[in-house]
Amino acid sequence: MPVDRRPLAIFLMGPTASGKTALACALSERFPLGLISVDSALVYRGLDIGAAKPDAATLARYPHALIDIRDPGEPYSAADFSADAQVAMQRVGEAGRVPLLVGGTGLYFRALQRGLSNLPEADAEVRAQLAEEAAVVGWEGMHHRLAGRDPQAAARIKPGDAQRIQRALEVIVLTGQPLSAQQQGGRGQPFPWRVLKLALVPQDRAPLHARIAHRFDDMLRHGLLDEVRALRRRGDLAPDLPAVRAVGYRQAWEHLDGLYDAAELRNRGIFATRQLAKRQITWLRSELDARMLDPERTDLLGQAIDAVGLFLGTK
Repeated sequence: MPVDRRPLAIFLMGPTASGKTALACALSERFPLGLISVDSALVYRGLDIGAAKPDAATLARYPHALIDIRDPGEPYSAADFSADAQVAMQRVGEAGRVPLLVGGTGLYFRALQRGLSNLPEADAEVRAQLAEEAAVVGWEGMHHRLAGRDPQAAARIKPGDAQRIQRALEVIVLTGQPLSAQQQGGRGQPFPWRVLKLALVPQDRAPLHARIAHRFDDMLRHGLLDEVRALRRRGDLAPDLPAVRAVGYRQAWEHLDGLYDAAELRNRGIFATRQLAKRQITWLRSELDARMLDPERTDLLGQAIDAVGLFLGTK
């Protein structure tokens, strides 16, 4: 059987507030690792408090690649991440270290390892036509139309998610094929790194939910609303931008628009974060080649050290 001589890499995945950053930093104290962020909010400059970005002292001691690399007015895609991450991984390897990719954005991990299908680029004319139709029948009506053309995509997309409904219908118009079928495409070539996947998946979600609530309260105390006010003062950001749609930021933006009061902001922010964690855990359970670790176990660090040590051949 041929020996797998690909360089090594580690994926440390988990839901929001599960302790991924702390574990990654602890592992980098034990092993020659280079940290790379896998987070769709941390790429944006100015999204600090609401994105739970590691503070300056942490980043000075444990540098993370792919943090603060985009302006909030600039979209950042899974394809962008895949290209940037591979460059970062190569640099880590050239420095004699092993890349450890840490974060909770499952789409980014999947795009990096498995590749993305060749979907058509956005078409302004088609999008305008779909928007006009949505103005008449509503996005729920458009979602019903999508369910008739692409039931798999409609099952994944919420009736109120205008952007994703529009994109799925756009792909059908441009290609004549459902989005779900085209997303089956992949890399076509083996991933250039041999990967150890560690997934933080709690057996009991109650402690995770408590941390989510506590952390959101901390964000509010430490200036989340001031952070969002600063973003709004720029004048060039809109609620439909990916940066503004990030969990916590969307709710704060809507609160500042006067849609609901501070108590409702807290309730909605915590609920949205819990829903995000639920989706992340569901995705992690589909990663059958990942080693599941319970973040609530007192021996979590020891388990992770053992797994990484065996993978790197240091045990």
